[in-house]
Amino acid sequence: MSGEPTPTEISYRMIDSDTHVTEPPDVWTSRVPARFRDQVPRVEWDPELKEQAWYIGSLRINSVGITANAGWKEPYPAHPPRYEDAHPGSYDAHARLRYMDELGIWAMVLYPNIGGFGSQVWDGIEDPELKLECVRAYNDFLIDWSSADSRRLIPVMATPFWDVSASVREIERCAAAGHRGVLFTGEPQSFGHPLLGSRHWDPLWAAAQDCNLPVSFHIGSGDWGDEFSDERVEVEGYAAASARAGAKLFMTNSTHVLDLLFSGVLERFPELRFVSVESGVGWLPFLLESADYQYKAMAVSNERPDFKMLPSEYFRRQVYACCWFETLTSDAVVDRVGAGNIMFETDFPHPTSIYGDEVGQTIESSLGTLSDAVRRRVLWDNCAALYDIEGPAPART
Repeated sequence: MSGEPTPTEISYRMIDSDTHVTEPPDVWTSRVPARFRDQVPRVEWDPELKEQAWYIGSLRINSVGITANAGWKEPYPAHPPRYEDAHPGSYDAHARLRYMDELGIWAMVLYPNIGGFGSQVWDGIEDPELKLECVRAYNDFLIDWSSADSRRLIPVMATPFWDVSASVREIERCAAAGHRGVLFTGEPQSFGHPLLGSRHWDPLWAAAQDCNLPVSFHIGSGDWGDEFSDERVEVEGYAAASARAGAKLFMTNSTHVLDLLFSGVLERFPELRFVSVESGVGWLPFLLESADYQYKAMAVSNERPDFKMLPSEYFRRQVYACCWFETLTSDAVVDRVGAGNIMFETDFPHPTSIYGDEVGQTIESSLGTLSDAVRRRVLWDNCAALYDIEGPAPART
C-alpha cells in the first residue's frame, strides 16, 4: 500500500523465536484427498457456546479463538468467539507482517496449535494414511502461509514421529520446500514409543542433521494427563488450573532436556541442534549444575564411555532455550546457560504472550541489565544463526 514504510525504513530490534499461527479453517479440508475431507479438522459454529470451534468428526477439539487471545478485551479464559474478532495477525500472514513492523520484529518462528505442540494429536488418529496426510497438509499450509515473506516468516515442520521412515521422508521433503526446523515431542514414551535415547530415532536425527534443521521440543509436546480434569477444574477453577499447568509445563521441559543430555544423541549427532521452546531459561543453571554433579558422582563415564563431555558442555554446544517474561541477569543466568544459547520470544498470539507495547517494555525489564553485545545475541544473533535468517537490506543512503 502506498505510504507504508519499507523494511529499509523500519528499525528492527529483534527476531522472535516462538510464535503460533491460528490455523485458518480450510488448512486440512482444502489439502487432503477428497476421501478424507470429512475426517480432518474443520471449523463449525458451536451454537451452545456461541463461538467457532474445531471439530474432527463429531469430536470438538477446541475453540478457534482460544489460541488468539493477544489484545482481547477480557482476561483468559475469555477469548474471541470468531476469527474476525481476533487479532488478524493471528491467522493472516500479511496482517502478521504489519504487526511485526509496528513492533520492530524482523522475523518470527512459527509453531502450530491444532495438531498439538509435538504433533501428538495426529498420533491419536487410527488410520495411518490419514494421520500422515494431516501432517503433510499442515506442513504444506505453513509454507504457503510463510510465502507472504519467506525471509521473515520462519516455518517449523510437524513430524509423523510415530513412523520414523515417514518422518525421514517428510523432513527431506519439507527441507527442500523451505522449512527451517523440525517439531518433535519431548517425551515419545508417553505415546507408546521408544525413549529419546533409543537408536530407534537415529534415522530421524540423522535426517534433521543432514538437512541442517534444528529440532524443537515445545512445551506441551507430551501427555497432558489430568491437567484439566473435571476434578481439577472443580477444585482449582479453570483459570487457576491453567496457570498451574502452564508453570508446570516449563518444568516438564526440564525433564525433556535432561533426557536429551543423558541420551547419547548429542554425542552421536554433534551437528544437530535442539531447542527448548517457550520453556524459559531460569531453571537451566540449577539443572545444568545438578546434571554435572550427578554425572560425576555416579561416574557415568565408566558405564558410558561414549560420553566425551559433561552434560552442561553438550548443552552449550547444541541446545538452545527461549524466554520472554523472566528477568535475566548476566551473573545469575546468562553466564551459566551461555549467551549463545538463549533466544527471546513473544509467544504471540497465545494467552500468556507479550503483546503490543508490552514487547518493548518486557525487553527493557527482562534484559535491561545485560550488555549491548549480549542483548544483541539474545534478541537477534542466536536466532538468526540457528535458522539461517536473512536480515533486512541495508538502509538506503
